[in-house]
Amino acid sequence: MDTRLLHTFLTLARTGNFTAAATELHLAQSTVTVHIRTLEREWGTRLFDRLPTGTLLTESGRRRLEGAQEVLDAVARLRTGGAGAGEGGDGVVRGRVRVGTPESLCATRLPPVIAALRTRHPEVDVDLYAAGTGECVEGLRSGRLDLALLLEDEAELPFPDVAAETVAREELALVCASGHPLAGGEHAPSWARLARETFFLLEEGCSYSDALERRLLAVPDARPRLTRFGGVDAARSCVTAGLGLTLLPLTSVEEQVRQGRLARVPAPDFRDVPVRLARHRRRWTSPAAEALVEEMTRQWADGETPGAALSAPRGSGGRRPSK
Repeated sequence: MDTRLLHTFLTLARTGNFTAAATELHLAQSTVTVHIRTLEREWGTRLFDRLPTGTLLTESGRRRLEGAQEVLDAVARLRTGGAGAGEGGDGVVRGRVRVGTPESLCATRLPPVIAALRTRHPEVDVDLYAAGTGECVEGLRSGRLDLALLLEDEAELPFPDVAAETVAREELALVCASGHPLAGGEHAPSWARLARETFFLLEEGCSYSDALERRLLAVPDARPRLTRFGGVDAARSCVTAGLGLTLLPLTSVEEQVRQGRLARVPAPDFRDVPVRLARHRRRWTSPAAEALVEEMTRQWADGETPGAALSAPRGSGGRRPSK
């Protein structure tokens, strides 16, 4: 089988659009159409439903997606095995790595990693896709993603085909506007007090937001007002406007805290959330992806968070001294 057809199949599945797939593959749109029709004829099944808004994988197409990716992984593994450290026979690491990650890590943790990677391996490109755990896992399974970063506790993931290891930890910060009644307190408010507040949290599936919601609703006669958002910016903006509180990684709010627009609320008990590097157990990890993993490990090995200077001891309103 012509592996170009499989590349086209996977690209169209990822982009959901013939024009976008053709642009990414540097092909004419008619060529993409021919490739897909050829596969459908060879496999004797329809792979995509053609819709006015784009394409949608059929059930038959979804069943073949992982197998197509495994074939391309095997081909790439064979080529690399005979070519040394790089993928072109010259020892140079090159390629594109697609990473799914929570929005907060896109803006804080990953930019310095990618900058350092570009210096060490200038021919490695990284594409970042902001996504929650469920979307990241689906991306790993379908081949749309090579790696994913998950903000999840260290319990075994309920996805047997996905392996995850902790590579860093994010300190969480409960914050409100500087003029909020809870701003500047010396002692952590009780859960009963917090359960009377308004909260702007990230969407369902965010492990620490879900945990906070469970704690609030477990308070007898709790009446918290909870609004869930798909992104950090929306939740942070509502809180900055004085509408309530939010719980976010400290790195996502450190600038606003430093500017005095937000204030940290002494938290009753919020543990640091692990940053877990996830990949599909049966898929090959390319040299480019391994180079990115090595750079993450190198930069995050000491466990220091970018916002350490603004960290407050648990249960107090103080700050640690800047280093």
